[in-house]
Amino acid sequence: MSKQERVRHPIAPVYDKDSKILILGSFPSVKSRETMFFYGHPQNRFWKVLSAIFEEQLPVSIEEKKAFLLRNHVAVWDVIGKCDIKGSSDASIENVQANDLTLILDHCDIRQIYVNGRTAQKMYDRYIKDQIHRDCICLPSTSPANAAWSLEKLIGVWKQIKE
Repeated sequence: MSKQERVRHPIAPVYDKDSKILILGSFPSVKSRETMFFYGHPQNRFWKVLSAIFEEQLPVSIEEKKAFLLRNHVAVWDVIGKCDIKGSSDASIENVQANDLTLILDHCDIRQIYVNGRTAQKMYDRYIKDQIHRDCICLPSTSPANAAWSLEKLIGVWKQIKE
């Protein structure tokens, strides 16, 4: 197993003044940190779920993914800005420094905050909720580690972000 290392979040948030919903993950995986964009692991179902919900073609490049999110008024970032972590293991996360969500919340009318999975919810509740005084809705993780959830089941629950 890889050793724990201090890692700073390397990916800028995606949002603009028209963003209405904010989706937060916990912290980027090794693969996402390598590709320098959210949900970069080819087995993560985030992009498949969103493209099904918004009835659009699957975005492939980073530019297509950014345009897709902005066109659909979706902001994306992560709860954690810096932490100690082993590889991509959420279970290994320690010494958390949260991202400052006011960077997004002060510049657009976010109507609802969603978190992608239980780790993101746990970290949100622990490090962010009391600062911004807003609840989040926890959606099942799109991670390949969440094998209990089929793509169809994920789409069925995640479709609430469009309502």
